Amino acid sequence: MTLDYLIIGAGPAGLQLAALLEAEGRRSYLVLEGESVPGAFFTRFPRHRQLISINKPHTGSDDPELNLRLDWNSLLTDDDSLLFKHYSRRYFPHADDMLRYLADFARTVKVRYDTRVTRVSRDEAGFTVRAGDDTFTAKRLVVATGVSRPYEPDIEGFELVERYDEMPVDPDDYLDQRVLVIGKGNSAFETADALMETTTVIHVAGPSAVRMAWRTHYVGHLRAVNNNFLDTYQLKSANAILDGDIRRIERAGDGYRVTFSFSRADEVVKELRYDRVLACTGFRFDASIFDGSCRPELVIRDRFPAQTDEWESVNVPDLFFAGTISQVRDFKKSTSGFIHGFRYAVRALHRILERRYAGEPWPAGKLDATPESIADAVIERVNRTSALWQQFGFLADVVTVAGADARYHEEVPVDYFARAGLGPAEHAFVVTLEYGPEHDQVDPFDITVRRVAQDVAGQAHAAAYLHPVVRWHRDGRVAGVHHLAENLENQWDRPDVHVRPLRAFVERCLAGA
Repeated sequence: MTLDYLIIGAGPAGLQLAALLEAEGRRSYLVLEGESVPGAFFTRFPRHRQLISINKPHTGSDDPELNLRLDWNSLLTDDDSLLFKHYSRRYFPHADDMLRYLADFARTVKVRYDTRVTRVSRDEAGFTVRAGDDTFTAKRLVVATGVSRPYEPDIEGFELVERYDEMPVDPDDYLDQRVLVIGKGNSAFETADALMETTTVIHVAGPSAVRMAWRTHYVGHLRAVNNNFLDTYQLKSANAILDGDIRRIERAGDGYRVTFSFSRADEVVKELRYDRVLACTGFRFDASIFDGSCRPELVIRDRFPAQTDEWESVNVPDLFFAGTISQVRDFKKSTSGFIHGFRYAVRALHRILERRYAGEPWPAGKLDATPESIADAVIERVNRTSALWQQFGFLADVVTVAGADARYHEEVPVDYFARAGLGPAEHAFVVTLEYGPEHDQVDPFDITVRRVAQDVAGQAHAAAYLHPVVRWHRDGRVAGVHHLAENLENQWDRPDVHVRPLRAFVERCLAGA
């Protein structure tokens, strides 16, 4: 039997797509998982077992849509019992809680375990996937395997280091040792934090600057939960951050000699000695399963598959990607690399697949084509939506207007709409939540930095914090932009500040501006 969809990987993204296909009920599918459990990544990672995806059951609201803004671990489901809040009350949960959650979620979909894919090929009929002695065929293939291979930078002697996926995590294993941690991401600082009590010195090194998530609003940058190490550096407590390139790693007796080229010091090159060298340099996509008939093009130092605005391989038709490997579409800008982002991207992918292969229109609600009806629908959505909140600037709601008919489409990728549209329309209003263009250029805790007053409609265009933006499209281009004033509690519903100015904007647009 040739399946409509074959999904490789029973992690969060693979399970999310499977759940959507299962609920839709008209397409044949199967998930192949190489391990004996779903979400096997979480059996090993993070190494120190604390997730940095927040879990906040106590929101003060009983609105399930609104609550997903503070739930970064649940997959999208109509079954309340399959929300993550029933699996942990901790703000930063233990990785084992995620394993229990995914195991229960996986029981609702079709997964075949212990089926490790070894070869993927493609011909005119579709894809042939081999896993041991088994062969599967499918019209379309969705790869949701994550970034499963360690990324190894081009450093002479790098093969001598202990990698994040293999190093011991018992702090006593590093007692009275000088340790170098290569990398400046969360895994590097997670590791450094865990070893501070037992080591004599820790240096964290890398060529790029440390970027704080609370400043950039990109949750993949260094999170405060992992940044205790920064205190020990700046408060002269033995540890340090080294900015620059590592030229060479060599064995020196029982330890290592590491040659650095510093980027911020007059002393150009320096050799330092360590007892241990740990590599926390991130991960990359494993493309080794694809033969020459369908090997996807890779980008960003060969870490991710290159993708179109439909999450399709740029060079292999009908090969799609889901989950953290989809972050290439909004790399280090929004949240596609994380569950609370890609769960919505997967739902958008499902809608794109239905539209492309089955001719199904994007789901839409009907509205009267009046300024009041359109503006009120936008106001209601921006005050509740979790998708636009989490996937800021990447997903949009789109209101199309044709004559007296208006339709409200939810959660459309911005770049997909710009290319493909949603059918004939005289007007389109594209609604996003966005930060200001220079939101990450200033310290948000610096009280000397002036900012616009909240709830002042005339200053809304200068807002730096997250706020709704409505763009009017006509004849395939942006013909007008309206910003809704930012608000401390993210409530954009004041009649004089938010509602009436938006109605007036829509009225001008419908009249031809």
